[in-house]
Amino acid sequence: MAKAPPGKKSARTAKASSPGDRGLAQLRKRAARCENCDLYKRATQTVFGDGPAGADLMLVGEQPGDQEDLAGAPFVGAAGRVLRDALDRAGIDPRRCYITNAVKHFKWTPRGKRRIHEKPNREEILACRMWLDGELANVRPRGLVALGATAASVLAGPAIRVTKDRGRMLETPHAEFLSVTVHPSSILRAPTDEDRRAAMDQFVADLKAIARRLTTTKR
Repeated sequence: MAKAPPGKKSARTAKASSPGDRGLAQLRKRAARCENCDLYKRATQTVFGDGPAGADLMLVGEQPGDQEDLAGAPFVGAAGRVLRDALDRAGIDPRRCYITNAVKHFKWTPRGKRRIHEKPNREEILACRMWLDGELANVRPRGLVALGATAASVLAGPAIRVTKDRGRMLETPHAEFLSVTVHPSSILRAPTDEDRRAAMDQFVADLKAIARRLTTTKR
């Protein structure tokens, strides 16, 4: 992204004067020092959410991956590219989305020289809940999207299943609706090119349904 000329603020910087954006900035600073569980000991840094307060959609994944841990931003790796491609195909402007994870530190196990994703446990998820609750309170999205099983459980409880509830528009106290779909990394794990194309088409269909729901009401 190009930097604003000296003496001028970018549109993103100028918008950061809203109470919600100031609240997110303060929350981000606090989360950067988080030691609520042991995950911070092996992570490079806290990976907080990204996007504006007042975003139409808030998309919540599980946890940052290897590239996100190094970059300090959510969904910047391969899964993030899948997500942004799907949003574009669904007609959803990523600039009107707030993207984050239920857990803010990368949990991993070594495999040779690689750091392999390891699923966070209940205690680690609960330790991060205060940051997600703060994001929800400051962003106040119209729609909430759970990307994968962990996010669905965090946002809607353990009875929610992606296979059973995918595509449904569920009630939630945090937004006008909650929709559950797959995590984009699952598309990358599909065994064949044909399977990946089919999985991507279904993911885009889920997002298109969300886009249609957003058009039915305006802020």
